[in-house]
Amino acid sequence: MSLRLVADVGGTNVRLALYDEERGELRDMQTRNCVEYPNFSDAIESYLNNVHEHPESACFAIAAIIDGDWVDMTNADWKFSCRELVQQFGFSQLRLINDFEAIAHSLPSLQPSQLVSLTPGLTFAKHDLIAIGPGTGLGGALFRKGAEVVACEPGHAGLSPATALELELFSVLQAEAGEVYAELLLSGPGLQRLYLALAQVKGQRPEAFAPHQISEHAVAGTDPLCNQALDTFCGLLGSAAGNFAVSSGCYGGCYLAGGILPRFVDYLQQSSFRQRFADKGAMRATLEQVAIAVIVEPNPGLLGAAGVALQ
Repeated sequence: MSLRLVADVGGTNVRLALYDEERGELRDMQTRNCVEYPNFSDAIESYLNNVHEHPESACFAIAAIIDGDWVDMTNADWKFSCRELVQQFGFSQLRLINDFEAIAHSLPSLQPSQLVSLTPGLTFAKHDLIAIGPGTGLGGALFRKGAEVVACEPGHAGLSPATALELELFSVLQAEAGEVYAELLLSGPGLQRLYLALAQVKGQRPEAFAPHQISEHAVAGTDPLCNQALDTFCGLLGSAAGNFAVSSGCYGGCYLAGGILPRFVDYLQQSSFRQRFADKGAMRATLEQVAIAVIVEPNPGLLGAAGVALQ
């Protein structure tokens, strides 16, 4: 039996599983919190000791720019060497890919039950697709003609206000952060920043809400300030996703990924997301025909890491 260790390593959690290459299935999926382990290798060791298996190969999807042996994660404190991981765990083959690169590799295999459409009646093409989504940061990737996958960093692109309220918010945020870029606001921590900036603009006293509490109150309709923060978040995400489509020239479909959006898919459907996605001047007619869906499959990164070639 040929086993591959796969991992989806984000800024908050690392998800691990074993991929049985003969059966074509994932098993023994487990999650570790990054802050509980000093190093990535400690999380791997904890998992392998738990499952009592010795995989021959590995593929890790990492929330970082992958370039050479040394990996320095963008939104976590982990730094590691690929060669040292191979030596420590005895892998015959090890491949590292960007976390959204892994998601892009999973796109052709996703089934309707793993998606929630935001654009009923529109269909996805087989290529020229984008994947973008908020989590600890904001990641993205392209799936181009010929199944070429390109990891991208839309989270570090600029972001512009489109309403009078956003203009006020950006003024507050720019004074605090010095620069307003996409993942500063379009992430879990970003939703909290929006909430606090809104409170400042409106002269209200904010509650000590965590990001998930803000979205929960917004969905439940129990806090107007949370509602406005999530409204603003959805609108800005639409702008950022539309910018990504236009700048990449990929109009075959937009997949929204990450751990945040599945919590409020219905809310996102009713928001200004789609309008803001298409609000790109002369490109409006093209973007209005782009199919958009939220990935509700919980482990697309693991699926991508399982399916990608190791060489």
